Amino acid sequence: MNSITFEHIHKLGHIITENEEFQQYHFPEMLSRYSSNFIEFKKMPTLAQFQEREHTLRDFHKQHGQQHIKFSFPVNEMISDDIKVYLTAANYDIGFLELYAISPSEFPTTKNSTIDVQLVTNDNIDAFLQLQYDADLKYGETFAKEKQAILHHQFLDGSKHQIIAYYAGIPVGSVEIIEQSETAEIDNLFVVEAFQRKGVGSQIQQFVMEKFQNKTVILVADGEDTAREMYQKQNYVYLGFQYEVLKVEE
Repeated sequence: MNSITFEHIHKLGHIITENEEFQQYHFPEMLSRYSSNFIEFKKMPTLAQFQEREHTLRDFHKQHGQQHIKFSFPVNEMISDDIKVYLTAANYDIGFLELYAISPSEFPTTKNSTIDVQLVTNDNIDAFLQLQYDADLKYGETFAKEKQAILHHQFLDGSKHQIIAYYAGIPVGSVEIIEQSETAEIDNLFVVEAFQRKGVGSQIQQFVMEKFQNKTVILVADGEDTAREMYQKQNYVYLGFQYEVLKVEE
């Protein structure tokens, strides 16, 4: 498990520029998805280097009708003080992600007969897509519609395992699993707000642990989100952090 790093985390996007200092991701299929259109620094930049990349990324995104600029920094490194001062003055949102992993046998078993977790098939794909669409509307109609196309494409080509959860017959939660040779990555774990704290999220994870019992299950959590506390209580092991910054410009 100690060999698991952020490099095992799937990034939905195409690398269009790469050198020793950074790599740029671009995803024309979904320009509104911040985490698919950004620059990731391989080495901590100086302030001057950051400002240069900021200028080029802003120009590139404007050419493609995008209103955001986003950067991620080297894993397990703090942002330098001078860059942090600049980011704060420039009204960037500064946050960090945390990487967690677990062996499925270590996950605490949960069972609730009211909750039914299923793989997404032709029989329930419409319920899965509607659940996702309703949840994504908070990010805007454009984002929600673009994501529908991506989810449907992934369903057809099998690039992800899509899972849906029902509570007393009502679709209330979902997750996508990205399977690799050694890992199964939990991505976009979601439960409708009215049905949170009823064990739905735990039951979805239990389904994942049983289906991928020979893999290391991994996920990335928002370092400032209370969900990370749940993962810690569920025996996930903390493996590192990565800072990222975002600015949405009108």
